[in-house]
Amino acid sequence: MKEVAERLRSLRESVKLSQVKMAEVVGVKQSSLNRYELNQASPTFETLMRYVDYFDVSLDYLFGRTDNPQGKLFEYRPKIEQSDPEMEKFVEMCFDPKSPMNERLKETLVKMLEEAKQ
Repeated sequence: MKEVAERLRSLRESVKLSQVKMAEVVGVKQSSLNRYELNQASPTFETLMRYVDYFDVSLDYLFGRTDNPQGKLFEYRPKIEQSDPEMEKFVEMCFDPKSPMNERLKETLVKMLEEAKQ
């Protein structure tokens, strides 16, 4: 379980969350989270699932079976309906220069690209 403890801590630190905040996210006490990260206790399956959902990683990654956060068998396939009217409206708005959201979308994308470079 040493690998799990290290991965839990590494994931938390990667997003600069304190143990207190991370404990709130996964629904445990800070003292429990501290013991998990020090390999003094084992988190429940539910707690592990909250971690993998929050960080969008696989259990294989969390257990050290792979260094690929998506795991060995992970294959991302977004669940977007082709005929979803809300999605079509959103996409149209993204590419319509007359849209009131156009400038805000551009700024958001630029910011995301800058953050990805860091």
